[in-house]
Amino acid sequence: MEKKIMVSSLIMMILVIKSKSVDAITCEEALTRLMPGQLFLTSEAFLPISPCCLAVANINAGSTTTSICRSLCRRFQQAASGLGVSPDKAKELSQLCGVSTTVAIDPTINCDS
Repeated sequence: MEKKIMVSSLIMMILVIKSKSVDAITCEEALTRLMPGQLFLTSEAFLPISPCCLAVANINAGSTTTSICRSLCRRFQQAASGLGVSPDKAKELSQLCGVSTTVAIDPTINCDS
């Protein structure tokens, strides 16, 4: 578990350093906000916790343009592959949180469509 946290922290630092700013929300902000959902997204928790759902709602609120949505989608895909995110859990997240999202938190989706 400790190794997983260290790897996650390292990946987050790399993504923050390489982050690309988007209009209403930056990719680094979005990833940082989603950290409470990591246990759920990596299949270690049955349901997302409320801070994770709040993050999903906040990210959705900040996703105001197509450009932002595409940038966030791509960044989520990069982070998902590095963190071992379960594609099925990622697809379920917005529904379980009761949020209709404009950005898919789905590592298998085409971000350009």
